[in-house]
Amino acid sequence: MFDDIRSDNGRNLDGQKRERRAEIERPLTDREVPLARPDTGRLLSPAIHAWLDGELPEAAVRQGDTQRDVDFWKRMAQVTETRRHLATPAHVQQRIMDALPHTVPQLITPWWRREFVITPAAALGAAGALIALTAALTALFVVIAHR
Repeated sequence: MFDDIRSDNGRNLDGQKRERRAEIERPLTDREVPLARPDTGRLLSPAIHAWLDGELPEAAVRQGDTQRDVDFWKRMAQVTETRRHLATPAHVQQRIMDALPHTVPQLITPWWRREFVITPAAALGAAGALIALTAALTALFVVIAHR
């Protein structure tokens, strides 16, 4: 399905209705690609797919070339089932929990959104520095102008 989400409602700049391309010209955005078996790079037969989906019995696919595929997927199921029952040891769980912060983290706001607080001493210091800088620049310009 193609949703035209442009704000011009499918019209050209002059207001005329824009012609849509034919369905055949549109590129495919999603397509199914057959996956190769991880250990050999071969593609699986449709019978193996049917067996993995539970549509065929194992005896129907244990023939000739598909024997290795069946063994591979049975081993994969065993390893997966074994890993499914693994539990994290208690000492690892405790280390993870100890590493978590004990307080709710504060959101870090960017410097331009933070509250700007200036103390009277800092304001007087900044004003004095600005006056000194202005006096120094004025003196520099006067010296340069009189040369």
